[in-house]
Amino acid sequence: MPLTPGHLENLPADIWQEKDAAHRQRAARYTTPCRDRRARGLPHPIEDFLFEYYPFPCSLLENWHPGHGFALEWDNSPHRPPFTPRHHRIRNGWLFADPDLLSDKEILRLGWIRDLLVATRGRPGNFACHGLHEWAMVYQGHDIRHAETTPLRLPQSAIDQLVESRPICCSHHDAFRFFTPHARPLNRLQPSFETRELHEQPGCIHANMDLYKWAAKCMPWIGTDLLLDCFESAMKLREIDMRASPYDLTRWGLDPIRIETPEGRAEYETAQRQLAQQAAPLRNRLIDSIESVLATRTSHPVPP
Repeated sequence: MPLTPGHLENLPADIWQEKDAAHRQRAARYTTPCRDRRARGLPHPIEDFLFEYYPFPCSLLENWHPGHGFALEWDNSPHRPPFTPRHHRIRNGWLFADPDLLSDKEILRLGWIRDLLVATRGRPGNFACHGLHEWAMVYQGHDIRHAETTPLRLPQSAIDQLVESRPICCSHHDAFRFFTPHARPLNRLQPSFETRELHEQPGCIHANMDLYKWAAKCMPWIGTDLLLDCFESAMKLREIDMRASPYDLTRWGLDPIRIETPEGRAEYETAQRQLAQQAAPLRNRLIDSIESVLATRTSHPVPP
């Protein structure tokens, strides 16, 4: 057995290169069409959202990494992915991510993300918002965010009437900050960046979509398997998010979830609950992975 730190699992070159190739093929299902749309200037309101709203390049999904706890046979490898030296060591011909190379700022960030995820997990889910956040973002027609790619399916007067007639209870800061100025006072909550831990809850479409963002910010430690799992979950969440919006998605082959009707609100709640159930184990895996990294880091870095 090669000499590597005791808490690591060794992956011979042929094994990890097979994993690398499989991962790149899986990621290409999303990144190749995205690059093609960019080249042709044809943005997609759902499939491109995760690449635009979250500031992470396609390469983040494509570049495989096993995550913390694995050592890769390096000396006998003809193919070497672009692992950053800042977080990795090579010892006895094996490469591994070493938590002792984390800066104090990075440790604080991982701890903050872990605390937010734990707080979100421990709060009851709210399944009565019915996706009204997207409606509040176009209330009174001051700024139609997706006007260039997707028209509204209802008159502005009907959108405004629904926003004014239904209780709005958005708990997500990054969704709330896009509310139009006149819609903000209509929200029962006034979430901010500073109060995220007090408001975010596991039923929220955007909080569950954000699992991809937090996974990306925890790379390379959590590994690309979990990263891509979170991305695929976020893609499903984004589809429900937009189908329940006031936008017309017929050009993209999607039927609306008409939350302006009782039947539509019931349909949205059912989908929201199902997606929240699927997101819960991803959140747990993220929490466990972060805690493993933080627990492994010693107070004194290992010499290079």
